[in-house]
Amino acid sequence: MRQVRTILTVILWAYVLVAVALLVIYECGVAETGCLIGVDQQAEFIITTVMEILTLASIPLALRLFKFRKIHAELLEYKAPALQKWGIVRLTLLLSPMLINTILYYMYMNTAFGYLAIILVLCLPFVYPTMSRCLAETESES
Repeated sequence: MRQVRTILTVILWAYVLVAVALLVIYECGVAETGCLIGVDQQAEFIITTVMEILTLASIPLALRLFKFRKIHAELLEYKAPALQKWGIVRLTLLLSPMLINTILYYMYMNTAFGYLAIILVLCLPFVYPTMSRCLAETESES
């Protein structure tokens, strides 16, 4: 179980560090910000809408993922392997849109993407892979 917790923690911090690295690169002027401002406003609107829907759908899905019967039964039966598989899925549901929103924020300089990324970061404490959370998620609630 300790190995699974370590793997999940490394994945979480790797995504966060990539996002922080992007932030530093863009804020220090190494990469050009706003390169897509005004290029295609219809495409920007569609991308914004898709990312809003994707972000708002991924949050409750990721937070409730381990409550679905099939997944919960798998967590109870297989413990560590199931926790590793579904933990990676859960983290990917939150962290991939966060990274995409961070990149899109700097490409379009549209604050909606920045706020979406911040909302996803605020969800991370609820899925942070502590040892007690890992053990609680692989035990029965009865």
